[in-house]
Amino acid sequence: MCPAYITYLGACALIGGTLYAGEIKKSIFTVMNYLMPKRSVMAMHCSANYGRDPDDVAIFFGLSGTGKTTLSNDATRTLIGDDEHGWSDKGIFNFEGGCYAKVIRLSEEGEPEIYRATRKFGTVIENVKLDAHSRRIDFDDDDFTENTRAAYPLTHVEKADYDGIGGHPRHIIFLTADAFGVIPPIASLTPAHAQYHFLAGYTAKVAGTEEGVREPTATFSTCFGAPFMPLHPTVYAILLAERINMHNAKIWMVNTGWTGGPYGKGERMKLSFTRAMVRAALEDKLDNVKKVIDPVFGFKVPTEVPGVPAKVLVPRNTWDDPSSYDTMAKDLAARFQDYMVQFEDKMTDEVKAAAPRA
Repeated sequence: MCPAYITYLGACALIGGTLYAGEIKKSIFTVMNYLMPKRSVMAMHCSANYGRDPDDVAIFFGLSGTGKTTLSNDATRTLIGDDEHGWSDKGIFNFEGGCYAKVIRLSEEGEPEIYRATRKFGTVIENVKLDAHSRRIDFDDDDFTENTRAAYPLTHVEKADYDGIGGHPRHIIFLTADAFGVIPPIASLTPAHAQYHFLAGYTAKVAGTEEGVREPTATFSTCFGAPFMPLHPTVYAILLAERINMHNAKIWMVNTGWTGGPYGKGERMKLSFTRAMVRAALEDKLDNVKKVIDPVFGFKVPTEVPGVPAKVLVPRNTWDDPSSYDTMAKDLAARFQDYMVQFEDKMTDEVKAAAPRA
């Protein structure tokens, strides 16, 4: 990613050396992350939607490629926004008036709402090839980049809140694409877990999605958006913790990455399963189901979810060699601990105790 130079006093951002238009919106998002906390507003790199009631709000934190846009575009819920929001004393609001969706390998079957938006006049398709003769878009082509995009206004989304506002979140979902295959596909988090994993901002890079990456690489991006957070990360973590406690939000970790083994051996979690898990959580169908404690990460993992095979819910059960799972899980836990050392003097004992056990 090329640098964007921002002068707050001069109200100027200089961007160069890139064909990624997202730098424009992210420069403004960085400014918002500087200004909003000074007004006691939590600025968030997240998507958001609500159910039948505008107060039934869910927000989805996650780095690029983890599913923020995909999972917040749900035919049964109303989209508020797909990437940048603020959380004030009155509820949440969208910073933007549109969406900026990844479209690599986009299909009508897998992501119908996004696919339909790309077919409408005014949508800008970025770094995607067109057939010279038919003028058809090839969403499977990654010759230019894996990071192909579509930019379109919220009015292109059939079920969206065009005012871009909602109540206080009832559910907070942290998304990760764990390429090591050890994070549960869905798990319930405590407020202490939430602070810890918000500061960690974990996902993984895999071959084909980042230049030069040949094997899974753990990636930590504080607050799920470190490049856009000009203040100390704990400023945002404290704001989030205050709002979680004030509004009793339920917190979930959802792994959209690998199951049955790491990248190269296991397989990507089916989108239909992930959607079913998220929907069950948002409809409060997981509140009373039996849960087991993950021995490494300490999360509460449900043992049954409507529409999802029970075997995939506990990662260790999906590996052919459970001992290999144990080794991989402890290795990832150690990476968490190494990264989080920088925040030890700022964390409470309760948050420190929420760390994975290597």
